[in-house]
Amino acid sequence: MRIGSIHFLPQFTVKSPSITETGPNTSSGALPNFSKSLGVCFRSRNLIRRLCLRTENGGFEQIPHGIGEKDAIIIVDHGSRRKESNLMLNEFVTMFRQRTGYEIVEPAHMELAEPSIRNSFDKCVQLGASRVIVSPFFLFPGRHWHQDIPSLTAEAAKEHSGVSYIITAPLGLHELLVDVVNDRIKHCLSHVAGDADECAVCVGTGKCRLY
Repeated sequence: MRIGSIHFLPQFTVKSPSITETGPNTSSGALPNFSKSLGVCFRSRNLIRRLCLRTENGGFEQIPHGIGEKDAIIIVDHGSRRKESNLMLNEFVTMFRQRTGYEIVEPAHMELAEPSIRNSFDKCVQLGASRVIVSPFFLFPGRHWHQDIPSLTAEAAKEHSGVSYIITAPLGLHELLVDVVNDRIKHCLSHVAGDADECAVCVGTGKCRLY
């Protein structure tokens, strides 16, 4: 089977002069298996689980799911009247942007502080985003995730026809949170023992101590 261009997702196009079908007959509508030698690989014939492209050294590089040049990410926390709390979100967004390499990542506060979800949504579109991914910086799902953030995001999106958005799940019961909590506990105990400075959360508060 010869195909000149295959579009798996809007932001990904894989071009090849020839693609060799190696799987069974696909008349039922299932996706065929394609030869990995062309730089395309699938984990399943029925759903595209991952997309890999050949690297210069002959290996394969997995492309992050769904994040493309026209995507923007807004990380939303509750918002606080305490300036220091709001600044911590900015620091996290900077860390997130540097670690992931995503080009458009903006902070937003649900209430009580700026930038609002609307302002950050507007900025993402101005920077060229055609899809906005809103990621609630909350531990567990609650009213803010079920109602408030969807409502505020929908209002912001009304001003930008043709721009889609998605609201992702909060942090939830992610196994890596076990490591985060454990690391925080150990650091606080080290500080109490005099072996470590206060962490960025407690610095200047004097709260990290034995009572």
